Amino acid sequence: QKGGTGKSACAANLGAGLARKNKKVLIVDADPQSDVSASFGYRDCDDSDQTLTALMEMSLRDQNIPEDCFIRHQQEGIDIICSNIELAGIEVQLVNAMSREFILKQIINTVKDRYDYILIDCMPSLGMITINALAASDEVLIPVEASYLPIKGLQQLLKTIGKVRRQINPTLQISGILFSLVNARTKDARDNMDLLHNVYGSQLRIFESYIPFSVRMKEAVREGESIYKYEPGGNVALAFEKLTEEVLADVK
Repeated sequence: QKGGTGKSACAANLGAGLARKNKKVLIVDADPQSDVSASFGYRDCDDSDQTLTALMEMSLRDQNIPEDCFIRHQQEGIDIICSNIELAGIEVQLVNAMSREFILKQIINTVKDRYDYILIDCMPSLGMITINALAASDEVLIPVEASYLPIKGLQQLLKTIGKVRRQINPTLQISGILFSLVNARTKDARDNMDLLHNVYGSQLRIFESYIPFSVRMKEAVREGESIYKYEPGGNVALAFEKLTEEVLADVK
């Protein structure tokens, strides 16, 4: 639930990596800050009425969801349902809604048969929107920055995932923990990676790939491009390519 751990960058570039492997990919931006939308150059979301916010409002009012689900087709072969700041207000509306944990799942069910992978980028909190994302998902990939505070916050997230599994979505699994924003040259990063391996390595999968810290990532977001397009062959692109291969290897 901590911000700044690379969740949106991971969603965007894992999605791009899967699309490069000829998979049909949809990214659902479930964060009012709409960072993953901005990562692909969609900067008009706050002024748009065709976002996840509108879809969830329709579902809450028991209105028909449009067949196209306001999906935008990004030039790198990824589809995306954008978000905007008004999504934060949906959190309040969900509190008293019937079947409040399954509103997002109803929307995703409208389109899921069209895709090989649907990635949901979550906000940095454990509120009702994030619970909706967990209720709609098969697996959770957890990006963790290699520093003390994000690792500490992991404990609460794992408790929440366990509670969702027991009460809402019994098939929910943790696909693994991904180290992101890693400066492997520092002793602190290496020590924290070792700490997490020691504490959780026997319980949870920790991806062999890790995403190195790079200012190129921020530059790619500014340009509205994936790291593959912005800096093909760079260290970050290679790291995401390895992560993509690990994710694809899980498919039986």
